[in-house]
Amino acid sequence: MKPLDQGSIIPLYYQVKQRLDERIQSGEWKPGDKIDSENQLMTVFNVSRNTAKKAIEEMVQEGTLYRIQGKGTFVSHPKFEQSLGGFYSFSQVLKEKGFKPTDIVLEVDEVTPSARVREGLQLSTEEKVVQMKRIRCADGEPIILETSYMPKSVVKNKEDLREVGVSSLYDLLSARYGVTVIRAKEAFEPVLIRDHESIHLNTEVGKPALLLERTAFDTDGCPVEFCISIVRGDRCRFYTDLV
Repeated sequence: MKPLDQGSIIPLYYQVKQRLDERIQSGEWKPGDKIDSENQLMTVFNVSRNTAKKAIEEMVQEGTLYRIQGKGTFVSHPKFEQSLGGFYSFSQVLKEKGFKPTDIVLEVDEVTPSARVREGLQLSTEEKVVQMKRIRCADGEPIILETSYMPKSVVKNKEDLREVGVSSLYDLLSARYGVTVIRAKEAFEPVLIRDHESIHLNTEVGKPALLLERTAFDTDGCPVEFCISIVRGDRCRFYTDLV
């Protein structure tokens, strides 16, 4: 491995990061592989513990590496990337990237909506909604914890939603009820994973995530779904092209 340049203006910890990243990019270290410990990096690069620690910590913060308490530091899997330039379906995005999308339906129930949900779906105070909670997975790995709310006027039989595990929600709405979703409005904000979310998403409490609110509209411009999702920040990235 190329030695560090002790006389360079580039900080030593950053040079260590570059060497580690080179090993990942070359395929020497693959996603899920355990990397060298801080002690090993100190010996290999002849640097202090603080230098080795800072290099690893920054790569963990950036999502290139992740830690497992008591086991070590590992190479992260590539993030799922999605453009915000147009309407998209999470299931379709995964299929296009070569992953198998699956949903685990946790709960389907008829509930009284909160004021936020009622506003999003443009409902009267008397109307109830069908609520569906599910875990969205890629090749069996949990990525999103999602709660969808739909007007009862749209979902005639809540038990139909149990089929979402084998068919996408939008495909089901189209095939079963003739409701076609053509656009959506989304808002994002950063959050931290909470206790119950960490259990469903198989990740640690306090990990970064995105809170995503989506309102989906049919061909008549009527809102047919209001969705609140917790998206794992270590597995997903959204981007947009500026022109």
